[in-house]
Amino acid sequence: MKPIFAFFVALFGFSYQAVAQPSLSAQMRTTASAFLETLSSEQKLEATLPFDSEWRFDWNYTPRTRKGLPLKQMNDARRKAAMQLLIVALSQEGIKKAEAIIALEHVLRQVEKRPENDTYRDPENYAFLVFGTPSTKQPWGWSVEGHHLSLHFTFVGDNVEFLPSFFGSNPALVLPGFIQEGKQVLQAEAEAAFQLLYSLDEKQLARVVLSPKAPSDMLTTNSRRALLEKREGLALGEMTAPQQALFKKLLHVYFDRYHVTLKNQALNRLQKADLNAVTFSWMGDQEPIRGAGKGHYYRIHGPTLLIEYDNTQNNANHVHSIVRDLTDDWGEDLLKAHYEAGHRK
Repeated sequence: MKPIFAFFVALFGFSYQAVAQPSLSAQMRTTASAFLETLSSEQKLEATLPFDSEWRFDWNYTPRTRKGLPLKQMNDARRKAAMQLLIVALSQEGIKKAEAIIALEHVLRQVEKRPENDTYRDPENYAFLVFGTPSTKQPWGWSVEGHHLSLHFTFVGDNVEFLPSFFGSNPALVLPGFIQEGKQVLQAEAEAAFQLLYSLDEKQLARVVLSPKAPSDMLTTNSRRALLEKREGLALGEMTAPQQALFKKLLHVYFDRYHVTLKNQALNRLQKADLNAVTFSWMGDQEPIRGAGKGHYYRIHGPTLLIEYDNTQNNANHVHSIVRDLTDDWGEDLLKAHYEAGHRK
């Protein structure tokens, strides 16, 4: 408290109180309810499913027909209300990436010489879906899915889980001759990883590089549950202080996509589970080279966390990246605690 303000408090006996901001879950309830209120009865049938629907776990990052209400079926007011869900859930950086991923559909139309009204490469084919009823009393959730963007949120009371979460980019780098030339949506995810890789000495590289050949996609793809037999590579606790700083920088690149509440929640959980045990591993080229047979893959793997990044397809110019919670994807631990508490009553 500044001295002059303390003087007036002492003299007149008044005090001030910061205005409490609604929690993220409260903001999401309000935003999801507002979105649903804009819809017609027919659209609500498309945009909603029961919370216990198996469709909640049906996710993919390829162009395909999806459950939910796509942007193409919304008027301007409804689109604005739908996009507000992303604005609340993501950081400004995350929103920029999501919008840029959607805009790459225009580039793919040009690359593949498709007409402007093509519905396969379609920036309006991103579908919003609400599971259950936004409430503090019962679990609910929402998702948005389309080509290279798949985000999932689960709410129990004022608690929220936000994984799995997929961001992809095709092209990874828009080549000369096409609209948006030079655009690289997931540039930070690549550059921060190469900075860490280049900081390693020969002995460390021997542990980090698992194979000279990268896999053709993320190993866990779109599985309902992410499973890898063991953690491989070099653990953060075995790195030098400068290397640890680079590793943490890379972690922040991923979690900086999300609302600060979600970012801090994930980082705190990781710290509690043992941040020093989180490993970094690599496969494929150790330089960002495009071309036939080229490409690289890396993985961040901890007791509770899995991040996979793969850039091998389309001559190593097509990125997939996923963040998963190995214990609480889809809010499974959160829901288990909720249901157990209900049975105890």
